Amino acid sequence: MLQDKVPAVTEEGFTAAQSTGHSELVAEPSQLGVAGGGRAAPRGNGSDQNIENIKVCLHEKELWKKFHEAGTEMIITKAGRRMFPSYRIKVTGMNPKTKYILLIDIVPADDHRYKFCDNKWMVAGKAEPAMPGRLYVHPDSPATGAHWMRQLVSFQKLKLTNNHLDPFGHIILNSMHKYQPRLHIVKADENNGFGSKNTAFCTHVFHETSFISVTSYQNHKVRTMAGLWCNNETTLLGR
Repeated sequence: MLQDKVPAVTEEGFTAAQSTGHSELVAEPSQLGVAGGGRAAPRGNGSDQNIENIKVCLHEKELWKKFHEAGTEMIITKAGRRMFPSYRIKVTGMNPKTKYILLIDIVPADDHRYKFCDNKWMVAGKAEPAMPGRLYVHPDSPATGAHWMRQLVSFQKLKLTNNHLDPFGHIILNSMHKYQPRLHIVKADENNGFGSKNTAFCTHVFHETSFISVTSYQNHKVRTMAGLWCNNETTLLGR
């Protein structure tokens, strides 16, 4: 299963280590361990030479950086709320004919619970037990490298919820906790799936996409930035 410091339970058989800024491909008899980052470096049995050539760029990286500097907050609701900024990427270096599965998980960034006080985020105590981890598989998966590289890949439909009994497959998070999204690129197996012991995959982590989950914006600056950006997009799209 894919996990970080806190276990993340998934339907597939993956295990991942904490991200450190460089992505690695590891294939072991019983599990896959990953450290996230930029370029993939294969090692172990069953490694795929094509995986190491895959590069991922975060779309609107400067926007993410602005929010990150202010302290990014993501709204979570019982019904599920889409991420803002939206998680969109540009992928290169894939084998055009090979099929890949793209998926995201969101793992705890640390072991703390936070509160917003005196116009800043402060540690308020130990983190609550993590919710069962879920993977969001991009709906186009599996698809060829040519398909993924043709245009921006958007995870706009991914939704975040604080409903512990959510039946819709949204990613379940605790409010006032800090999280880190991770992108996983998996080479599809002969059944167009993944999870076998020698599955080839790489993980990419963009640290500027980390965020604190909230039920309403706490930082006035973040609220203002989100409102201005949404209004600008509406104007540009003629809505």
